[in-house]
Amino acid sequence: MPGSPAPLVISLGDPAGIGPEIAAKAWAARDTAALPPFFVVGDPRAITAVWTGPLATIDAPDRAADVFARALPVLTVGDAGRVAPGTPQPDGTRAAVEALEAAVGLARSGAASAVVTGPVAKAQLYQAGFTHPGQTEFVAERCGVARENAVMMLAGPTLRVVPVTTHIAFAAVPDALSVELIVAKARVTARALARDFGIARPRLAFAGLNPHAGEDGTMGREEIEVIRPAIAQLVGDGIDARGPFAADSLFHARARAGYDAAICPYHDQALIPLKTLHFDEGVNMTLGLPIVRTAPDHGTAFDIAGQDRAEAGATIHAIRLAAEAAARRASS
Repeated sequence: MPGSPAPLVISLGDPAGIGPEIAAKAWAARDTAALPPFFVVGDPRAITAVWTGPLATIDAPDRAADVFARALPVLTVGDAGRVAPGTPQPDGTRAAVEALEAAVGLARSGAASAVVTGPVAKAQLYQAGFTHPGQTEFVAERCGVARENAVMMLAGPTLRVVPVTTHIAFAAVPDALSVELIVAKARVTARALARDFGIARPRLAFAGLNPHAGEDGTMGREEIEVIRPAIAQLVGDGIDARGPFAADSLFHARARAGYDAAICPYHDQALIPLKTLHFDEGVNMTLGLPIVRTAPDHGTAFDIAGQDRAEAGATIHAIRLAAEAAARRASS
């Protein structure tokens, strides 16, 4: 229809993983989950290898809405070769990268209102010559955004978390933390909470790095020398920033009611509580981009691929969150 918002695009992810299955199951749940029109970009054979439902190939994104009610729209990109669910192949890995590239391009051009990225296997990507730490960094580069300004947020119904450092060894975390890095990540988070989530004055809670948030320097000085100065700078900028708090008391229900996002020094400190509370609903959202990008917060699950055992809940939530953020941006 004229004036209708552009559909969302889902990059299929690794064809041998559960990406094709969860994309198809999300489409099958489109009515009960009240999902907006979306289309998949990738090799259709990856879907037909694991799903017998209706599928319609399209030649342009604006055709997705025409067929969405009766079939899963697929824009063919890449050649996955012989698709064997559970057994990744080099051709499939290359097809996953091509699909990701195409999906980001469609979102940047406005042909898609947002992009949801399917799960990929980093080990397979690296073997194929992929030079980025993950899809987040790839999308950021394609959007012209520096890595430090692209923030990974994990969001569930009752918790949002942002790891300041992501895919590095735990031993490297203390040296990687800096006032500048924390301030940069927090500023992006605060802006995104306002722009994409509609929170007028976001409240940020900061976890300490050390047990008991360092216990006044007796268990480490990162809180005193790095995290507190960063919080002070943010408060001076007018951002509601609080902490640092002992991480072991930051994620119970009463504590979660007091903030809109928790900023955590390292990856597992953020992701363990999120996945404990919302394993089947967690969404990975990249903040600080000119486009909306989300992803289900799980991997390729090669061990169950092709067995009709994959849960589509996180993908459904990723689609819904992406649609809501895109609508807020369009109306602002």
